[in-house]
Amino acid sequence: SASEAEGVVTNGMSFHERDLENANSAVVVQINPEDFGGDENPMAGVEFQRHWERKAYEAGGANYHAPVQLFKDFKEKNVSSSFGEIYPTYRPGCTFANLWDCMPDYVCESLSEGITAFGKLLANYDRPDALLTGVETRTSSPVRITRDDEMQSNIRGVYPCGEGSGYAGGIMSASIDGLKVAEQILKTYKPIKEQE
Repeated sequence: SASEAEGVVTNGMSFHERDLENANSAVVVQINPEDFGGDENPMAGVEFQRHWERKAYEAGGANYHAPVQLFKDFKEKNVSSSFGEIYPTYRPGCTFANLWDCMPDYVCESLSEGITAFGKLLANYDRPDALLTGVETRTSSPVRITRDDEMQSNIRGVYPCGEGSGYAGGIMSASIDGLKVAEQILKTYKPIKEQE
């Protein structure tokens, strides 16, 4: 789902039947404005995102292939040399690379810890040949449209909500945010019968 030249983004879709050979799951690490200087520059998050998308493009061979690494090699910061039982399905293709070159160290450390923790809850989640494909940089908007206590922007009647406005990071959180905004709209514009 890359939208710019010389960048790789692996966020995307699952086919509606979800009956292909691999399960797709994203492991997300929280990024805060302090991580990229977002308090000083409102567009710093966009540049942070672009930086890592370009790094992934380069690591994948500068041909829009995604960099991939087996989990056992990711933990050791080694470039993988062969697949285990799991093969990638990313199009247009994949290239073995060190994902530590495509993300900040604190993100990689958190991913390693998180995948290991998930492995204690879900059998084989942390299997040595689990395949990591990077980078997924579009789970949430790098820019947030501000809203007030009534969930409106500085333009009255405009209610920023969901992923694009920076208040969600996926279909479930976007749905919940949409419900919260809808509730606020109902409170603000009560049905005519209640107002009489």
